[in-house]
Amino acid sequence: MSVEVIGVEGLPIIQPGDNLAQLIAEKIRFKDGDILCVASSVYSKSVGNIRHLSTITPTEEAIRIAGNTHEDPAFVQAVLDASEEIIIDAPFILSLLRSGHIGVRAGVDHSNVEDGIIILLPEDPMAAASSLREEILADTGINVRVILTDTCGRAFRRGQTGHAIGWSGMTAIRDFRGDHDLFGHELLITEEAVVDEIAGFANFMMGESNKGVPAVIFRNMEVWKGHDMLYFKEKEDLIREALRECRENRLV
Repeated sequence: MSVEVIGVEGLPIIQPGDNLAQLIAEKIRFKDGDILCVASSVYSKSVGNIRHLSTITPTEEAIRIAGNTHEDPAFVQAVLDASEEIIIDAPFILSLLRSGHIGVRAGVDHSNVEDGIIILLPEDPMAAASSLREEILADTGINVRVILTDTCGRAFRRGQTGHAIGWSGMTAIRDFRGDHDLFGHELLITEEAVVDEIAGFANFMMGESNKGVPAVIFRNMEVWKGHDMLYFKEKEDLIREALRECRENRLV
């Protein structure tokens, strides 16, 4: 199998109200089955999912946390507002979002955006990915698959990678359970997080500073079968539970 990876170059700085699907379609000729990866920050900015720090009044809780994290209290308040739950609040904020995603500072971002503005993750990343897919189909007649990406750190390892926070047209997990390996052994637990693997390479193509490539095409990617249970259920997530206990013990 040969896979082609194409960075979508030449896109303008996206502004609220821009038709992101149309702008991307003007820069690349899609083929059926392509996987389009889009930085979630660019999508959020296009739909106006931003906040101005000057309009945010921090609460006492935000001020307390900001004292520990050494961040702007208004920025911390925006993180609290975007979070379903604060798992830990020092030395950094780790948040559970309503979508099920867990990320540092709720994924609130102030890079690659004008001063004084922050970008929030999409409230419903799955619906956002589906919307982009439907718009591209309506504009071009081409059926693509879509992944919205965000940059995240990882437990136990230094450095950030791209993660999928929303996807449409494919399952998140390729499920090998019940298959057999080269020696005939039945696979009992192997579930491959394909959308995260693709998002990670997309992030490499996008870059993290001023490269200006917020969309990447993967071409000739096979179709796989599986499921969308990418996130652990609450009772399965041992790391989340351990972090909660640490925070609770510190607050007692």
